[in-house]
Amino acid sequence: MDQAKPITVETGRGPVSALWAWPPGARAAVVVGHGAGGDMTGALLEGFATCLYEATFGTLRFNFPYAERGRKSPDAAGVLIETYQSAFDAARSMAGEKPVFVGGKSLGGRIASMAVADGLRAGGLVFLGYPLHPPGKPDRLRDEHLYRIREPMLFLQGTEDLFARFELIQEVVARLGRWAVLHPVEGGDHSFRVKGRRRDDVETGRLLGSVAARFIQSAQI
Repeated sequence: MDQAKPITVETGRGPVSALWAWPPGARAAVVVGHGAGGDMTGALLEGFATCLYEATFGTLRFNFPYAERGRKSPDAAGVLIETYQSAFDAARSMAGEKPVFVGGKSLGGRIASMAVADGLRAGGLVFLGYPLHPPGKPDRLRDEHLYRIREPMLFLQGTEDLFARFELIQEVVARLGRWAVLHPVEGGDHSFRVKGRRRDDVETGRLLGSVAARFIQSAQI
């Protein structure tokens, strides 16, 4: 996305790279964390951020420390949450009086939710494939902290996501009540890819961004 400006976010574990995009007349900012196996430059996040920019929402994408250093294994949860808080503070400073939403792909979204549950004050949350449980282990749910959140939440979920059996994510969203909205991607896996359908990740990200833009707009009313 040509509109994204490379910046550096200072964290307790050293500086990390980030991309800040702020369109003319921006109505809000969205902090976007990446998934465990990628970084902030992934095609899905590129398409997602581009669509939000075109809908007049700014974005801050950033690397967690392990990705910044080229490692494959994610940092400890405390480090990830601290880094997310630093990215949020940077976006909050640059967005002025505009609302700041949080979220991300898989791990990034989960860490955003943990930070909000621990007191980070965001305008709302957008999950790009919330990792409700490890693949093949639906008994190990990662949902307890979600019920402490009192901000609007959007769950963008593939119905064939191995990290979130769909009937289980439906149950979680039902328990969250008025705080949560579920948008299914029929046949989508954890990366929102649908078997037998050719669509590149950038375009998929743009489609998810259009849903997120409508959610953010409605959450601000």
